[in-house]
Amino acid sequence: MNVRPRLARFAAVLAVVSLVALAPSPAQADGYVPISGSGSTWSQNALDQWRKNVASNYGMTVNYSGTGSSAGRTDFRNSTVDFAISEIPFQDNPEDGSAPETTFSDGTPLQGKFAYMPIVAGGTSLMYNLKIGGKRVTNLRLSGEVIAKIFSGQIAKWNDPAIQSDNPALAMPDKTITPVYRSDGSGTSAQFTLWMSKQFGNIWTQGMRSQFPQVNASFKGQNGSLGVAGYVSQDYGEGAITYVEYSYAMKSGFPVVKVLNKAGYYVEPTYQSVAVALMSAAINPDLTQNLDGVYNSGDPRAYPMSSYSYMIVPTQTNKIFTVEKGKTLSRFANYMLCEGQQQASALGYSPLPMNLVQAGSDVLKSIPGTEGPVDFNKCNNPTFKPGDSPANNQLAASAPNPPDCDKKGSTQCVEGTGGAQEATPATGAGGASGGANSAAAAAGASGGGSAGGAAAAAGSAAAGDAAGAPVYDANGVLVSGGGAAVNAAVSSPFTLADDGWGTPQSIMLVAGLLMLAAILIPPVIIRRSGARTNRR
Repeated sequence: MNVRPRLARFAAVLAVVSLVALAPSPAQADGYVPISGSGSTWSQNALDQWRKNVASNYGMTVNYSGTGSSAGRTDFRNSTVDFAISEIPFQDNPEDGSAPETTFSDGTPLQGKFAYMPIVAGGTSLMYNLKIGGKRVTNLRLSGEVIAKIFSGQIAKWNDPAIQSDNPALAMPDKTITPVYRSDGSGTSAQFTLWMSKQFGNIWTQGMRSQFPQVNASFKGQNGSLGVAGYVSQDYGEGAITYVEYSYAMKSGFPVVKVLNKAGYYVEPTYQSVAVALMSAAINPDLTQNLDGVYNSGDPRAYPMSSYSYMIVPTQTNKIFTVEKGKTLSRFANYMLCEGQQQASALGYSPLPMNLVQAGSDVLKSIPGTEGPVDFNKCNNPTFKPGDSPANNQLAASAPNPPDCDKKGSTQCVEGTGGAQEATPATGAGGASGGANSAAAAAGASGGGSAGGAAAAAGSAAAGDAAGAPVYDANGVLVSGGGAAVNAAVSSPFTLADDGWGTPQSIMLVAGLLMLAAILIPPVIIRRSGARTNRR
């Protein structure tokens, strides 16, 4: 009997099955239509990682352009994006005197047609580039009053007596301070200036400003979080300091300031210190944040400039937003609230607590075409477990107390911060403190165990990868790099490894095995058949 035709048919069937396996499943190809958003760079590092994850796990396309919070809110009002990301809500009285942000571009009211959904928490940090005797400083401490005076132009030298008082173990250099600010409309600027105006209104007198002013000629303006972080991290950036989300300091491999809190401790914006601080936040009915309690928290572990970022989502369809897009958006948002929060700390953020996840779950129910609210029995969020009280936060509960050397006084910890974990040798007349006790406490404060170690490692590894990083000349003009990611082929400022084995990987494995079978099995059968024929 001639078996060759049968073998040919068998190989053809295997090839067809392989092609079918390689094709996207209906859920991947047709279930989720692409969506687009714009806005915040403060939370972009987290958002880009999550976009990458859902593209891998669900075949979902989420486009995003980090153009700044103000631009994102404008895009949403102009109905050119499906969602926006912002650190502050729509403004009834914009500081530039423009029209209130209360209507869409066609004049119809915004009220009742959108909702704010918290997506990630974090600390606005003070990233800096400073050396003493040619060696990098990584343990700088500043009081809020000194910070306000630096960014209002009242302190211009690093050896100012007020800065020296904060740093007894350092002989501060006679070097000019270069404050670097966001030149674009920014939620980061708004949060930073809100904190200064609330706490030091006699020093910073310009109120909350999305558009930070150039106070004097020594100030350098840069576009976006990558812009300000990029300027400070250059060789010519020595002496510079900027305000930026903690994630960017980790990415750049640079230290951040420990800020003096109300309990008298200098604290770094780690994911745990942010979690502690936000226990004192008040949540308004529309889910916007009132941070007065955060600024004034008496907990020694709290970082005073802690906050969270919002996703602005439609609650009605419009000329570009459909129920099909609502299905994609609700699934993406659900992922962010639960599974995505697992990566927040390694990316330099702090995971959302249960009360904000519950509030976000309610927002999901209002999105047209939604897949529904969060299933709290399956929500893999590190701040809580099924059955926990919304008032609890496991990360805050386990946060360590700061070491004694971080208390305001005559001693100063030597351990590094942010993306620069190396210690700084004492150079001043005051006492320095470190060693096993301080190092153990600092490990908890700056990392919080294995997750913190992963965060530091991720920051250090990312710092060595300069591909795509912005490069500026000494006048702050962009020379190369720094392009914003605008599509699902994410070019992220800070990404982690893929977060596990998903459906696409399984499909590719099965397809590969079938293709291998289609290639290898027929020749084996033919040889055996030929051998039997010859024996006959």
